[in-house]
Amino acid sequence: MEKKISRRENECEEKHSNSEGSEQEKDYRTSLITLNVGGYLYITQKQTLTKYPDSFLEGIINGKIMCPFDADGHYFIDRDGLLFRHILNFLRNGELLLPEGFRENQLLAQEADFFQLKVLSDAVKSRWEKEQLASRETTFLEITDSHDRSQGLRIFCNAPDFIAKIKARIVLVSKSRLDGFPEEFSVSSNIIQFKYFIKSENGTRLVLKEDNTFVCTLETLKFEAIMTALKCGFRLLTSLDCSKGSIVHSDALHFIK
Repeated sequence: MEKKISRRENECEEKHSNSEGSEQEKDYRTSLITLNVGGYLYITQKQTLTKYPDSFLEGIINGKIMCPFDADGHYFIDRDGLLFRHILNFLRNGELLLPEGFRENQLLAQEADFFQLKVLSDAVKSRWEKEQLASRETTFLEITDSHDRSQGLRIFCNAPDFIAKIKARIVLVSKSRLDGFPEEFSVSSNIIQFKYFIKSENGTRLVLKEDNTFVCTLETLKFEAIMTALKCGFRLLTSLDCSKGSIVHSDALHFIK
């Protein structure tokens, strides 16, 4: 008799447990929302879309705003489907995180305004203003010979991050052949000063002198600067000093994207 009762109790517990599990699964499924934004499908959680009260998405999910459905029963929003990725990432992360080289600030600001996300709109506009300001400020890198200031190169660009990248590249190339001879060049904020520049045959990066110290060639540094710029999507404007008739022999290079 006791065995029968315990068996029934176990069966009841299993049914109750299964019932709770199915309810939890049902709740989990209903918390997932699929949006069709301009033909692009996005699946996310209800709590993500309702993170900011009085936003367009919160209004749709909570029935405050009428929204059409596509043929599969998903919410359809006639906006830029590609840019919505950044809207959704902002809702998930709570901050504006954009890929390097992002150039659609104005469009994203418009999308943020449409979705009534003022915090995002302000963040995008602030980023845009900073980029506009930076684009007006031409930065430079000066590479000189400490014994002959007439020998050297100036690199101009309206992107400060590129100047930092190209400086790091030139230092890396130099250090790779200057191991054990750190006194051969020094680096400050906008200047790389080499102990010696000497002329060399085409294709030679660094030259070993008779006293076993290395020196870097100016032609090599120009080549490294141009190659780095092209790989980063910049274009070379006419050199600022064309009097010598060749980019390789010019005293300055000007890059712009």
